[in-house]
Amino acid sequence: MGRAFVFPGQGSQKVGMGKELAAAFPAARLVLEEVDEALKQNLSRLMFDGPEDELTLTENAQPALMAASLAVIGVLRHEGGVDLGRAVICVAGHSLGEYSALAAAGTFSTVEAARLLKTRGRAMQRAVPVGEGAMAAVMGLDVDDVRAAAEEAGAACANDNAPGQVVVSGSREAVERAVEIAAGRGAKRSVMLPVSAPFHSPLMAPAAEVMSDALAEATMVPPMVPLIANVTAAPVEDCERIRGFLVEQVTGMVRWRESVLAMRELGVDTMAEIGTGKVLTGLARRIDRDLVAMSVEGPGDVEAFLKVDG
Repeated sequence: MGRAFVFPGQGSQKVGMGKELAAAFPAARLVLEEVDEALKQNLSRLMFDGPEDELTLTENAQPALMAASLAVIGVLRHEGGVDLGRAVICVAGHSLGEYSALAAAGTFSTVEAARLLKTRGRAMQRAVPVGEGAMAAVMGLDVDDVRAAAEEAGAACANDNAPGQVVVSGSREAVERAVEIAAGRGAKRSVMLPVSAPFHSPLMAPAAEVMSDALAEATMVPPMVPLIANVTAAPVEDCERIRGFLVEQVTGMVRWRESVLAMRELGVDTMAEIGTGKVLTGLARRIDRDLVAMSVEGPGDVEAFLKVDG
């Protein structure tokens, strides 16, 4: 069985995330306490109890999702004896999930990843005034058609998530225009996303500069297994290349559909979504119906995974 661990991105956060796992396993509590200490913030309480509007803030949601994912990894490692270097062929993460993937694979420490994501969240939020940017999911067109519509409107393709689901990003006016053009080209429907900034578009260039400086100072070691990078949809293990891709990723498209296909090419037939929600699990089934996908979030999921792994 060839397995990959994948890590969710923004939008998967929810009040109560990590709470049951932390109550059941000391290893999960240790990870969350480490993140709280690193950020000098009671992030775990915000994860457990909300309020939702505060948890949803980009600078909180990003490290919170990483913390929930690494809490699961901590339990698998310390309670279940899972050696990630032997358990999986590769790792990948959707947008901020790439930091979770790299921390799980040993490239970043938990503390380093938490601080980087706090910086990233703040920088992305500040890059464009609230209300000026927007994102929309376009359904029913392939990525080339959506890219053409976006370019005509002055927007950008942000995420190629799955066949028939592509996200556009940019100024609100440009995104609304891209949606109109896409409709004229046969899109089944489009949905404006509840986000506070136009992620993965050229408007995020100020945030990319901040992350270039932050990553230049970050301590990194090669991952124990390859990362399938968002911006290339190809495996990478070299730290300097990873550093560059993480900067590029802020303004570049998340090539998730291609990333899943790249994992299949490497021999992956089973994908475990580590952390909060089932977004990537759902996308995997749309990309390749033969791919076995599961989410590992709460105590029951962990026990089921270890039973299969075991």
